[in-house]
Amino acid sequence: MPTAPKKVINAWAMYDWANSAYNLVITSTIFPAYYDAITTTPDGGHKVQFLGRSFESASLYNYALAFAYLVIAILSPILSSIADYKGNKKSFMRFFCYLGSAACCSLFWFKADTLSLGIGSCILAAIGYCGSLVFYNAYLPEIAADADQDRVSAKGFSYGYIGSVLLQVICFVFVLAKPFGMNEGSASRFSFLLVGIWWISFAQITFRFLPKSTPSGTDREHNIFTNGFKELGKVWQQAKHMPVLKSYLFAFFFYSMGVQTVMLAATLFGSQVLQLSTSKLIACILIIQLVAIAGAYIMARLSDRFGNFRVLIFVVLIWIGICIGAYFITTEIQFYIIATLVGIVMGGIQSLSRSTYARIMPETKDTASFFSFYDVTEKLAIVIGMFSFGFIQEKTGNMRNSIIGLVVFFLAGAIALLITLQKQKQHTTVTA
Repeated sequence: MPTAPKKVINAWAMYDWANSAYNLVITSTIFPAYYDAITTTPDGGHKVQFLGRSFESASLYNYALAFAYLVIAILSPILSSIADYKGNKKSFMRFFCYLGSAACCSLFWFKADTLSLGIGSCILAAIGYCGSLVFYNAYLPEIAADADQDRVSAKGFSYGYIGSVLLQVICFVFVLAKPFGMNEGSASRFSFLLVGIWWISFAQITFRFLPKSTPSGTDREHNIFTNGFKELGKVWQQAKHMPVLKSYLFAFFFYSMGVQTVMLAATLFGSQVLQLSTSKLIACILIIQLVAIAGAYIMARLSDRFGNFRVLIFVVLIWIGICIGAYFITTEIQFYIIATLVGIVMGGIQSLSRSTYARIMPETKDTASFFSFYDVTEKLAIVIGMFSFGFIQEKTGNMRNSIIGLVVFFLAGAIALLITLQKQKQHTTVTA
């Protein structure tokens, strides 16, 4: 299959430009800092009341995100099955895009006395973001030839980092300058509104030029609620007979627990543990995003020279070092150093993970089902990662202890990747 025209590739990458603003402003910088500010009590405590129970505010945030990812893990098999069957990936992608962007806009009304609104909108925004990515990722093998998938995947991530940084800078100016009589709180809420508008606006480029996907069949073997899970079962049955793919999925599952949790919990760690100000946290995350642009391309180049699995092993080992370092840091400078290292490996591991999976999966028209399996694997990993991070903090009273769990996840992922590399060598020897 030839790679699609440049116009289509750029339109596909523009969705990363559109929705990555959510990932940066809402999950990584301004929203967590704003959430921490309005949930901190006058005596410096972080206890909040939600649904009749008292929570540590950071733990509640982690639990809310874990719930959102669990919902999308349950929904995506059903939706991707329908998308494959009818060939309407773009329609589902559009629906979740609109859901997520509307939820971001609704955070404009989130204040200390509307905690339920904030948590509910946060959950819906995460569902919209993750739900749209199921179908966005499934387009990759349809628009890019095997040899071009690493490059195209990296292009998507680089577009995302550039677009999100541009909006982050705009929001940063509002938070610092506080124009039009705004205070820091209202400027932050205005930033959430801008994210929703940015997301839905630039996504129109994607929806305009991305082609309609090809239907995979005309007959449905099972009803609408079970077919998606049957399809996942079929994917797993195929994977069981593909040792490299099977082993890679286990590795991806374990290291994703760590990667995604670091990205989602970093700001609250900086705010509550190191007592960094909102402006310093935003500046730090901007550094991560800028470094990550280069990181995605560097990893793609390294994979061409050394192979995807060797590079992934190297990156996961760096993540282990990052977590160990984060456990001991006490100063602002140390946090910036760790953040820079996170930026280098963050973009690389995401881009390389996606393109590696696209490369080793079998040729099939059911790309949404295969990428649904990939996304469900990642979402369940995030559920476990976020829940364990919040649970350990709540039980021990120290967020640093939660980092130890991440080291265990990364270590398991590294071991599984080593096994995958050995299986790939054996497979290459047999087929040579």
